[in-house]
Amino acid sequence: MSALSAKKGILERLADGPVIGDGSYVVTLEKRGYVKAGPFTPEAAIEHPDAVKQLHKEFLRAGADVIQAFTFYATDGKLSITEGGKSYTSTDLNQAACDLARDVADSGNALVCGGVSPTPTYTDGKGKEVVQNEFKKQVDVFVKNDVDFLLAEFFGFIEETEWAIETLKVTGKPVAATMRIGPVGDLAGVSPGDCAVRMAKAGADIVGLNCSFDYQTELKAMKMMKQALDAAGLKPFLMTQPLGYHVPESENCRVGYYDLPEYPFAMEPRLLTRWDVRKYAREAYNMGIRYIGGCCGFEPYHIREISEELSKERGFRPPGKDKNEDWGAGMKESTITKHTPTRCNRAYWENVKPAMGRAEGPLLSKIVKYDGQA
Repeated sequence: MSALSAKKGILERLADGPVIGDGSYVVTLEKRGYVKAGPFTPEAAIEHPDAVKQLHKEFLRAGADVIQAFTFYATDGKLSITEGGKSYTSTDLNQAACDLARDVADSGNALVCGGVSPTPTYTDGKGKEVVQNEFKKQVDVFVKNDVDFLLAEFFGFIEETEWAIETLKVTGKPVAATMRIGPVGDLAGVSPGDCAVRMAKAGADIVGLNCSFDYQTELKAMKMMKQALDAAGLKPFLMTQPLGYHVPESENCRVGYYDLPEYPFAMEPRLLTRWDVRKYAREAYNMGIRYIGGCCGFEPYHIREISEELSKERGFRPPGKDKNEDWGAGMKESTITKHTPTRCNRAYWENVKPAMGRAEGPLLSKIVKYDGQA
């Protein structure tokens, strides 16, 4: 049996211990000049494959156990209304993305995930059959390429999430599902607990949240989901991939950080430090969450810190450990000043309170108000 064929699947790995997901794609590739802000669609898988592949490699080196194919918003319904309606089809993009992800994943011990996300055909009211046909076009490519598991992610409505799970489930592959909701529930007012139960009953093996909210808010919603699942006697694995930013103002917003005035081009002052990420990883693990990754704003070095924080539970450190001593221990070798070598341990970094560096800047922002706000 070859090393690749002997790889454990996602459910086996989760049963053994924590699985580290990857991080930000559309936001990171936009910053690097390969994705257009606004549409946030994945044409880069065809137009700039080396850029996508490089980001995959960085997540792998950071310790990610999963390489997610860059298929976000890659339905024909979404592609037809972005960037002037480019000629790339869902099949074109999903195939290109699968090729890139598999090439990188097979260079390590990572799994390939094929994901579907919301499609405008749902909000346009075109009905279940049309929506599921959009998902099926992607799923057909994932099955052809034998991805290791499937993911329905970034859904705002539980109904559309259920339709996606149903479409993925018929493949016989493991299915994960995450919604972009906080403690106030989905865009139709369904509570996080009810959403979790409905995802599990629809067939999701892994249930959780991604994007739109910071880790503090997401973990509050995950606690609500876990309590509801336990009460219903349902035991899917739990998954979380929050924003890489501090956005506490958004906790009681239904749509999340998109209603902050800084979104999307002035979020950098809110970026999590690597030590914030360690705290997130530990809190998530202690809650019983076993699939722990990140979404928009989570750079490869953030994923590396999840890997480092959970290295004892995993039994190994990430591949990039040769350039990353734990808790900044490499600073002992610093010659910049006499005091920088003292910044080499957990006791120092856990007590640093980062400043914004903008004397005129507010600590928090006011949520933007508008007609039709969810």
